[in-house]
Amino acid sequence: MAHHTAAAPAANAKGVSKSSTLYDGRTAPHSLHVLVVGCGMGGLAAAHCLGKAGHRVTLLEAAAAIGEVGAGIQVTPNLSRMLWRWGAGPTLEAVGVRPDAIVLRRYATGERIGYTSWKDMEARYGAPYYHVHRADLHKLLFDLAEPWMTLRLNAAVVAVDPETPSVTLQSGEVITGDLVVGADGIKSLCQQVVLGYTNPADPTGDAVYRAIVPSELLLNDPELREFVDVAEMTGWMGPRRHIMAYNIRSKKEYNIVLAHPDDGSVESWTAEGSADKMRAEFADYCPQMHKILGFVKSTLKWRLMDRKPLPTWIHPSYKVVLLGDACHPMLPYRAQGAAMAVEDAAVLGSLLSRLSSPSQLPVFLRAYEALRLPRTAETQNQSRLNQHTFHLPDGPAQEARDADMRAATARELERLRQGRAVGEDDLGRSAGAANQWADERKNEEQFLYDADAVAEQWWRETGAAALAMPVQASSTPLSRL
Repeated sequence: MAHHTAAAPAANAKGVSKSSTLYDGRTAPHSLHVLVVGCGMGGLAAAHCLGKAGHRVTLLEAAAAIGEVGAGIQVTPNLSRMLWRWGAGPTLEAVGVRPDAIVLRRYATGERIGYTSWKDMEARYGAPYYHVHRADLHKLLFDLAEPWMTLRLNAAVVAVDPETPSVTLQSGEVITGDLVVGADGIKSLCQQVVLGYTNPADPTGDAVYRAIVPSELLLNDPELREFVDVAEMTGWMGPRRHIMAYNIRSKKEYNIVLAHPDDGSVESWTAEGSADKMRAEFADYCPQMHKILGFVKSTLKWRLMDRKPLPTWIHPSYKVVLLGDACHPMLPYRAQGAAMAVEDAAVLGSLLSRLSSPSQLPVFLRAYEALRLPRTAETQNQSRLNQHTFHLPDGPAQEARDADMRAATARELERLRQGRAVGEDDLGRSAGAANQWADERKNEEQFLYDADAVAEQWWRETGAAALAMPVQASSTPLSRL
């Protein structure tokens, strides 16, 4: 088994959440005891947001110690916006890398086919884009949450009573609260409680290797130095396989993710893979990639399973609700898994900062589901689309994809040559682009999203009026009220 990777010393956000102001300083008139199950990204974000909203939070984690594995993660503007607002922006700057662009290349030759500049990310979307180490992001979220939660380690939840509500630990201990938030990941017990069954997982046919190599190894080779000197996220597209790679930890480490046909791997973040087998599977890739993969000493291997959007995230009792991977696991092709979980937490925290009576929970939880489920379902769909786009076999469809990407690249380079910002004409020309990062309408929908603003808009347009009426438990989606 792979061990957790230590966070970098600079990944320190201790104390910052004590001085940040969320929800205009508002805390809930009625405080709940919330049991959050799972200490991943979503669970920590939920603990932070619900604690800041005035609720008492107990976070239950099965493991004996908390941490993350050795892999990179992308922090897109819709996520970094929240982290800056929460006071952790300087920590992100210290541990992250702001990428200049995304480049998509042909697998066998390394020829550049797709290009989208990211230098103006903050100007366009109001927040930066970062590449970071997962352990650093997890530590940052832990530091934000720590003042607002009671953390219980070695606390594996084996049963949930959705009516009380309460959870039973493996030790036999029963913990009672007012609301259970299931942030317990892709194999969620809380999901089974909410649905009454397990949402089926369908094999994508893919698995991924994840590896990190010291950047100095690339810097010492003239053919590879550009991958560190120029902070681009680089993708190599090939038949049924692709590679994504980028700098993390202030360019000290180079993160590599390799998607390939699954050969019986397991769905686990900590399963070891064979570096030699990995190299053999990408033997037909370009010489530069051969060199990079030659530096890999060990790798993690993860089977990619697809799950359809759930019909609901809320138990009929309105005392158990799902969050993050427990209700919308993301394939990694769109880099939105952590972002969606943190957005969930932000919306839920904002809504429940207004709770003045337990009888209002049904309205707030239905609002949470109505605001979040469509967005996460669409993001899941975009992730599936990239899997198809990146893995086309050589032939007419691949040639059409490449032609589309080259045309979008030419438009992007011309825009940069002219020194102008993206305009309305660019939005029309890029719609439906094979390179989804060149599709500016999709970028705006994904990256301009502000979870706090969405929750506030619901309150102004719907919530205040809804809560002026008697609240009755109902399974009717909020959109139909």
